[in-house]
Amino acid sequence: MDEGKPSAVSGPGEGTAPRTGPTGSDGDFLLGPPEDRASVGETDDFELRPPAAPQDWDSSSTPPYGVPGPWAPAPPVQHPATTTSVSSPHGMPGPEVRGVPEVPDGRGTVIPAPPMPHGSPTPAPREGPDTPAFAPPPVDQPPAPAPAVCLAAAAAAAAAAASPSDAPPPEGQPSDVGRDAASPMDAPVPFPASATAPPADQPPASPPAPATPNPWQNYDPWAPVPGPLQQTGAAMDTEGARRRRARRALLVGALLLALVAGGIGGVVGAYLERNGVGGDVVELPQAEKEPAGRAPGTVAGIASRALPSVVTLHVTGAEESGTGTGFVLDERGHILTNNHVVEPAGAHGAISVTFQSGDTAEATVVGRDSGYDLAVVEVSGVGGLRPMPLGNSDSVQVGDPVVAIGAPFDLEGTVTSGIISAKERPITAGGESGQGSDVSYVDALQTDAPINPGNSGGPLLDSRARVIGINSAIRSADDGTGSGTGQAGSIGLGFAIPVNQAKRVAEELINTGRATHPVIGVTLDMAYTGDGARVGTKGSDGGPAVTAGGPGDKAGLKAGDVITGVDGRHVHSGDELIVRTRAHRPGDRLRLTLERAGRDITLTLTLGSSGGS
Repeated sequence: MDEGKPSAVSGPGEGTAPRTGPTGSDGDFLLGPPEDRASVGETDDFELRPPAAPQDWDSSSTPPYGVPGPWAPAPPVQHPATTTSVSSPHGMPGPEVRGVPEVPDGRGTVIPAPPMPHGSPTPAPREGPDTPAFAPPPVDQPPAPAPAVCLAAAAAAAAAAASPSDAPPPEGQPSDVGRDAASPMDAPVPFPASATAPPADQPPASPPAPATPNPWQNYDPWAPVPGPLQQTGAAMDTEGARRRRARRALLVGALLLALVAGGIGGVVGAYLERNGVGGDVVELPQAEKEPAGRAPGTVAGIASRALPSVVTLHVTGAEESGTGTGFVLDERGHILTNNHVVEPAGAHGAISVTFQSGDTAEATVVGRDSGYDLAVVEVSGVGGLRPMPLGNSDSVQVGDPVVAIGAPFDLEGTVTSGIISAKERPITAGGESGQGSDVSYVDALQTDAPINPGNSGGPLLDSRARVIGINSAIRSADDGTGSGTGQAGSIGLGFAIPVNQAKRVAEELINTGRATHPVIGVTLDMAYTGDGARVGTKGSDGGPAVTAGGPGDKAGLKAGDVITGVDGRHVHSGDELIVRTRAHRPGDRLRLTLERAGRDITLTLTLGSSGGS
């Protein structure tokens, strides 16, 4: 090898037979330059020469992987395939190059011969049977794009370009005579540091001639990468996209700044509004918020459980209207109230029921009784009703705490509280018609819980939120005018029908539409002013005062007898005897104490029954 570059020798003239290569050639031919450009004329034909015998590759010589040239190679001549195994300069086994003719490089190493580049002047074909013809491309045609080249062929081209032009070529090596000085094949190509230095007996290489700048001539595939690769496959942002992203960032920042500033301003403003700008500020102590629940036995606890079952009734009739209260008896929609609350509706009036939730529904009268001042109405199509639990009025003691709920003066849901002031108060209510048929006789519970017009029909509750009475009447003081037209309010004297009596009447009204009254079968003298209840001398219809065959007749009562006690309790008037009697059911047995002709007599009587109104 002469400095890694073949020496220039003269080739054969036109018409001469090509020279054979070294011994061991496989008969392939390589393109060689002519001996003399003048001898061949302007055709610049090249002679085909047989390649040198293949030799093993020296790993210390020029690397087998060539450097791509500036032009794409012409398609190689189809010679018999020759396989050469090469090694990389880094000690790694190289690829096998198949189908490429081999030629000695002057150092005893066989490398593939480089093909001629596209775009360079190609000699015209010479006459001869074994000479391939190459047509030169047009002068004005630009060089074709460079396709990928065989690494082995490129390495041979680099080796040829690196050797001095004046060194004598070894025998059998093609000459450079006739090659253009500015040919790309003459450009210096750097070799990696691992390449082996030339032998000592070889003259030093002369500096290469300056060549035309070529972007491919300094390419070294084994050179270190100058910097990290930056291509990631992601799309590059345009200037407009970067500007839009910057504007969005500014907008978001401005919005966040405005929110922070607004929050700080609100806090400062609230503080200044509450505490003032300066000076002494008065801030009064206040208890923290407490849980909403209350103990079941307190008034608040009783009211919270009972209010959902209490309703307000608005009654409209042909001549008058009014407001009252009631409570739910069962889930079927039955509601208990006072008779005098629904009486204004008559036969053609309207009754509207308003629940605690604010919902309203129309109601119809199921049954009513003026003697007990009780009535039952019913609502239809209403779900979620909460019946009021019923207590036992016989268990009530004087002084027990009670709670009254109603709608005084149409103020629905009003809660008042008090105690049981007395028991078994005989009262009569009604009688405005003047006929006495609308008079109610009640053995009532007395309470000091405030009850006012509108509370009628509402529940009187014990400490367990159970109904023990139905608020029905109050005793009020005279307004002082003497007109009797003023509407009185509570003075702490309220009266409620005991729930035991109300329960019996309500069941009868729901089941039969009317209530029965217990009777003793006598006519009382209501004008009697003495102590006790006296039996009259004649009946209301002009007949006998003691009904023949009635309970009184069977017990032995006589006209003129004065009844002074019932079951050991003293009786002071005829109304009180009626109240005591109606506190029982028909069929109950009573023990009567009476005076007859100055003697005290005790009789036993079984109560009869009569239809109510």
